[in-house]
Amino acid sequence: MINRVMKKDKIIVNIGDERIEVNRGTKLEHISVQYQDMWPAQIVAAKVNNSIRELSYTLYEDCSIQFIDMSMTDGIRIYLRSLIFIFIRACYELFPDSDVFIEHSLGNGLYCELHGQFPLNSKQVKEIENKMREIVANNEPFERLRVSKTEAERIFKDMGFCDKIEMLEFRPEDYVNLYRCGWMYDYLYGYMVPSTGYIKKFKLHFHLPGIVLLYPSKDKPDKVAEFVDSPKLFRVYRESEKWCKRIEVENVADLNNAIKQNKGGDLIRICEAHQEKIIAQIADDISEQRDGIRLILIAGPSSSGKTTFAQRFRVQLMVNGLKPVSISIDNYFLNREDIPLNEDGKRDMESIDVIDIELFNEHLTQLIQGQAVQIPFYNFKTGSREYTGKVVKIDEDQPIIVEGIHGLNEKLTAMIPKSNKYKIYISALTQLNIDNHNRIPTTDTRLIRRIVRDHLFRGTSIEETLSMWPMVREGEEKNIFPYQEQADFMFNSALIYELSVLKPYIFPLLEDVSRDSPYFTEVNRLKKFMKYFIELEPEQIPNNSILREFIGGSCFY
Repeated sequence: MINRVMKKDKIIVNIGDERIEVNRGTKLEHISVQYQDMWPAQIVAAKVNNSIRELSYTLYEDCSIQFIDMSMTDGIRIYLRSLIFIFIRACYELFPDSDVFIEHSLGNGLYCELHGQFPLNSKQVKEIENKMREIVANNEPFERLRVSKTEAERIFKDMGFCDKIEMLEFRPEDYVNLYRCGWMYDYLYGYMVPSTGYIKKFKLHFHLPGIVLLYPSKDKPDKVAEFVDSPKLFRVYRESEKWCKRIEVENVADLNNAIKQNKGGDLIRICEAHQEKIIAQIADDISEQRDGIRLILIAGPSSSGKTTFAQRFRVQLMVNGLKPVSISIDNYFLNREDIPLNEDGKRDMESIDVIDIELFNEHLTQLIQGQAVQIPFYNFKTGSREYTGKVVKIDEDQPIIVEGIHGLNEKLTAMIPKSNKYKIYISALTQLNIDNHNRIPTTDTRLIRRIVRDHLFRGTSIEETLSMWPMVREGEEKNIFPYQEQADFMFNSALIYELSVLKPYIFPLLEDVSRDSPYFTEVNRLKKFMKYFIELEPEQIPNNSILREFIGGSCFY
């Protein structure tokens, strides 16, 4: 009888290939401490039976555990979320009458602003950093509390978080999971580390008029990333932020209220007209330099809407009397046997080294000088270039448009003088935040676009898209983002209303992913923030919209 009681006090935990017996009621943190030396980076959470749990989670049944450390995407998200909480608290402790805004990614960090009765300076930024380190040194716990929406509204009112009160209206559940650290409560839409003592690696960088919060990356989890100035990217974000204020849609609550008030159609037309105006301005700029600019290069990360942008841009150039000609970089791929292997012994088809740069430049220089050129065709089945008799010759009013991931890399068009080139970077730089403390990452908008498009038009399941996404992101980090500041113009393809339109397309796909899927945690994360959007019908979206590239009905295809 005694042995049976003792057995009930123990549970079996599977960690990889190892099975261990622990006391019922053991916290994940206690187990993680014993295994930390076996993990490449600091453990910040764990998956218990494929569901993310915080290290403060208590185990009562037999289970399988996969630790999450800072070399993983989920681990960095948890670390950053906890760091943001500490940053917000430090700001309010030093400047209680201010408002903190978590804005967007910038220069390997996160750009934030502190709005108050004073202009921010470097001394104050240092004070905030010192206060954060004080909070970290105290190793104060992050306590998770489940409260009713009514109680959450009272707490947010006491905290002065009016933007969060507005969002409660659109929360489908009748409860809210808040976090408390010391005197402060907040809700940051995700998991946290057990205590502030876990957040040791960070740095603040004063970036007028705000602050860049620097933290480790999953590639280098033991080192705080260095700030990389990105003035062009910052300017686009600032312009988008100001425009959102002008049209009075700065967060999800503002968007939902506009839809509830039957203003969704107007919002669609305003956003589309705004993008068309910018595209026309780029075309006007090039047209004014038509004697010099002969080559237009368009590049951007996956699901930015490059194809639709290029078509709309082409039309605007034609409005100005130009007759652009498009050339595909793909036709200049090396023959398959000539493509070099990477360190893994595979052919990296996204590398610039798979392009016959010498031949590409030779043809561009001949075309710009008015010569006729026979353009190759790349046969992807045979893996070789073929010549089908296609000859191209251009006049002075025919700029060449080249679209591709390497367009901003000077190596691609090294033989063409910079004065003859115009580079355009396009990305969906999401300007809409959930609330003042919770941003919507640009990457999430592009991922949602891609999931919907892949499902509708490529027969690709959501799990297949998610399995490819890390490789896509790796290619972007290597081949696109390092060159974005070389662009002559940055175009923001994000549409304020788009996630409300995409919700009914993606939600059924998210719901179909089973709990035992390796992508369940990512799917669950997307579901958590998408549920706050009120759906918007797509009927009033024009057929030349960038969003039509992902939901269908485009006039360009």
